[in-house]
Amino acid sequence: MLEDYGISIADARARLWRQAIPTKQEKIRVLVADDQPHILEAVELLLEPQGIAVHTVRSPQLVMEALAERDYDVLLIDLNYTRDTTSGQEGLDLLAHIQELDARLPVIVMTAWGNIDLAVESMKRGARDFLQKPWENERLLSLIRVHAELHQALRRARQLELENRLLRAEGMPEFVAGAPAMQPVLELIAQVGPSDANVLITGEHGTGKEIVAKLLHAASPRSRMPLVAVNAGGLPEGTFESEIFGHVKGAFTDARTDRIGRFELANNGTLFLDEIANVPPRQQAKLLRVLETGELERVGSSHTRRVDVRVLSATNANLHEEAKAGSFREDLLFRLNTVEIHLPALRDRREDIPPLAAHFLGRSRTRYRKQIAGFSPAAMQMMMQYAWPGNVRELEHTVERAVLLARSEEIEPANLSIVLARPQAPSADTMSIEEMEAQLIRRVLRRCDGNISQAAESLGLSRAALYRRIEKYGI
Repeated sequence: MLEDYGISIADARARLWRQAIPTKQEKIRVLVADDQPHILEAVELLLEPQGIAVHTVRSPQLVMEALAERDYDVLLIDLNYTRDTTSGQEGLDLLAHIQELDARLPVIVMTAWGNIDLAVESMKRGARDFLQKPWENERLLSLIRVHAELHQALRRARQLELENRLLRAEGMPEFVAGAPAMQPVLELIAQVGPSDANVLITGEHGTGKEIVAKLLHAASPRSRMPLVAVNAGGLPEGTFESEIFGHVKGAFTDARTDRIGRFELANNGTLFLDEIANVPPRQQAKLLRVLETGELERVGSSHTRRVDVRVLSATNANLHEEAKAGSFREDLLFRLNTVEIHLPALRDRREDIPPLAAHFLGRSRTRYRKQIAGFSPAAMQMMMQYAWPGNVRELEHTVERAVLLARSEEIEPANLSIVLARPQAPSADTMSIEEMEAQLIRRVLRRCDGNISQAAESLGLSRAALYRRIEKYGI
C-alpha cells in the first residue's frame, strides 16, 4: 500500500488532481528511478538535449514523494534498488503502488540483460514496456516519446469529454464564475469531477454548494446514474437511519412496508449530503461504516447489502475545528474530504455580481413576463457596495423581487429593498461583516414587524438560517 511509504492515497491523489491538464505544446516530463548515479546521468544526457524534462530519484520512497508533488508523462524505473539484489521484487512492489495511485500513468521498466522473465512479469502487472540495460539510445528515446505523447493525448481527450459532458447535461444550472477567486474552484471541478473521489464542499450559506455538487456529478462517469440529495442535518435523529439506510416492514411501529434508503437509491451514482456538520455523533459512526466498507443493513434487517456510491458533502461549518472540539468524528472527516472545494463568499468575488444579476434578471423576467431591460447605474452601484450576507441566494431573491416590484424598464435602487451600511472611514472601529449583518437583520425584522418568514424571504435566507443568525447575534 501507499501508506507503506508514509503517504496516504487521499493526499497523493489530491495533489495529482491539482496538476494542470497539459496543452498540446507542453514539454514532456519524465521521472527516472535508479539507484546507480551513472544510469541517471546517462538518461539525463540523452533526453534533456531533446527538450525533455528529466527528474531523477534513487529509491521507491522518493518516487512516491515525487508523484505526490507534481505530474509526469512517463516513468522510467529500475526493478532493483538494494545492493546485490536481483529478484526485482522492489520494482514490482513499486509498480503496484504506482498502479494503485494512477493506473493510466505509463511506466517503462529497466532490466539487466537477459532477465526477460522479470520484464514479462512487470508487463503483466501493468508496465507499458521494458528496456534492457545497456539500452540503445534510439529505442529509449522512441519509447519515451511514444508513451508520453499518447498519455498527453488521452488526458486531453478526457478533458474534452468532460467539457462535452457538461455541455450536454440537461437541466444543469448555469455556473457564473469569472472572478479570480473562483478560478481554483473551476480547476478543481474539472480535475476532480471525472474521478470517484469523495468531495467536501465548504462555504457560507447561499454560495452555491449544491450547484457545485451537480457539476461534479455531471462531470463524472456516474452522470447517467442518479444524484440523490438529502439534507443530512435536517433529519431527526430518530428517523436518520431509516432515511439514509432504509428499513424493513415491522422494524418499528410505523414501518408498514419495506423502504429503500438514500444510499441504495444512489447505488452506482452519487449521494449529496448537505449540512453534514449537523449529523448527530451516534449517526456519524454508522455513516463512517458505510463509507469504509460499502456495506449497510436496513433498520430491522440482518441482511448486509453492498452499495457503490460516490459521496459529496457540504457544510458551512469548519469541520476541522469541529473535529478538534470533539463534535465531529475526525475519521469521518478524512473519509469525506479526499478533496475539499471551498466556495468564497459573494463579497469576495464582487466581479461576478453584474453577470449573476443579469442571469437572474433574464430568468425572472421570463418567468413573470416583465419587459425589463436591465439595472440602472445607481441600482448596480448599490448591489456592488452591498455586503450580501446571504450570498448568491440572497442576490437571486433580491433580483426576483425587484423584477416583481419594478414599474419601469430599468430596476431602480428602491426596487432592490436592500439597506447599505453607513459608509465609514477606515479605522480600528470599522464595523465587521458580522456587525453589519446583525444590523441588517435588526432593520429587516423591524420593517417586517418581527415576522420571521417575511424577514427570511427579504434576506434571501431560510427560516432556519435566520433563526441561527438571530441566536448567534443575540437579537
